[in-house]
Amino acid sequence: EVQLVESGGGLVQPGGSLRLSCATSGFTFDRHAMTWVRQAPGKGLEWVSTISYNGSSTYFSESCKGRFTISRDNAKNTLYLQMNSLKSEDTAVYYCARNRGYSGGNNDYWGQGTRVTVSS
Repeated sequence: EVQLVESGGGLVQPGGSLRLSCATSGFTFDRHAMTWVRQAPGKGLEWVSTISYNGSSTYFSESCKGRFTISRDNAKNTLYLQMNSLKSEDTAVYYCARNRGYSGGNNDYWGQGTRVTVSS
């Protein structure tokens, strides 16, 4: 059974940092690109970032570029999202998702999400 479990969310002040983790199991982690998406209150899903199967390629939305870093530890089957210089508009539930392919493709499995609240 494929499982993706996010953690690391919480309340942080504007300008602060958080690191999200996504622990995975039930599939061969290093054969899939992985993605973070988020959903702000009252809004639709927004793509945040994608990393290729071996971490050699990373992609970011314009709103997150330069502030967020995506990484993965294939030995631990874990995906990360380092978020710096957080803004109130980063408040959302963050989900990790598996991509079908090595470098991208549709997302076919999702975690349950971890909530990030940026507020003073």
